[in-house]
Amino acid sequence: VQLQASGGGLLQAGGSLRLSCAASGIIYSINSMGWYRQAPGKQRELVAAITSVGTTNYAESVKGRFIVSRDNAKNTVYLQMNSLKPEDSAVYYCEADIKARSWSVPREYWGQGTQVTVSS
Repeated sequence: VQLQASGGGLLQAGGSLRLSCAASGIIYSINSMGWYRQAPGKQRELVAAITSVGTTNYAESVKGRFIVSRDNAKNTVYLQMNSLKPEDSAVYYCEADIKARSWSVPREYWGQGTQVTVSS
């Protein structure tokens, strides 16, 4: 199983960006999918997550600005980021809890990270 993230970039404060992350490989089912971020000198933190039935969870700092969604048919999770601030600058990682087989225990998989830089 691999997670491939894309969509990062450099932009000015107030702008918008959409991240995508597609899971591929032998996949039986995907439970939660989500996005984390890590800024220099800081711990990795949860940004947003979404369950297989669409229940979402957001960090307080991004509520009202970011929207997490997923396309189960494409095994893909998205993060729409609006009204971006310089403090949103970080490497963004996607994460997914995946069962490779029906009898497998769900495992956590991580994407490679994509850089988001917001200038003031």
